[in-house]
Amino acid sequence: MVTEPNSKPVTENDLDQFEHITTAESAEKVFTWLSTRGGIAIWSSIDFSNLGKTWTTPAMTEHDPPEPYPRPTWQVSTTPKIITDPAKVGVSVDHEIKRFRVGVRRGDQGLNFKVTDGGSRKIRRLVSKAGVGAFYAFDYARQECVIYKPDRIVAIREYMEGGKDGKAARTDSETQTKT
Repeated sequence: MVTEPNSKPVTENDLDQFEHITTAESAEKVFTWLSTRGGIAIWSSIDFSNLGKTWTTPAMTEHDPPEPYPRPTWQVSTTPKIITDPAKVGVSVDHEIKRFRVGVRRGDQGLNFKVTDGGSRKIRRLVSKAGVGAFYAFDYARQECVIYKPDRIVAIREYMEGGKDGKAARTDSETQTKT
């Protein structure tokens, strides 16, 4: 989904004011976990082929009595970072910068697909060029790589309440774009 870019670019300071930043698509679920499931658990990858990746889960299960949420995958450390304060969680409202096809090849063992070396270089170059907080994702249905950049970072409570830079503002701009 393409949103109108903000006139003031996101800076490193905007990213550093929160311990965890989630996507607009995940904000409602994360806010619910913060409110009803003892916070959120941030699990960091220990798998060398996936370094830097994180998983977010509720801190506690829904069992009675609640128990710590189990590891979501073997790839994570045994001790997650627990965040219970919604003020430490931000929501990144992103807009699409560029969409393009990339070359893929079979993995070494033929069981999966990987982006070609040239495609990887192009992705890294465009993410770097897009600026602070930019990232990429794959649109598998269209077989394209999509570069996104944060338009603004908003505290999760403000986002959920639909404040000045929150959910309501985003919905209004989307409605204006469609008409």
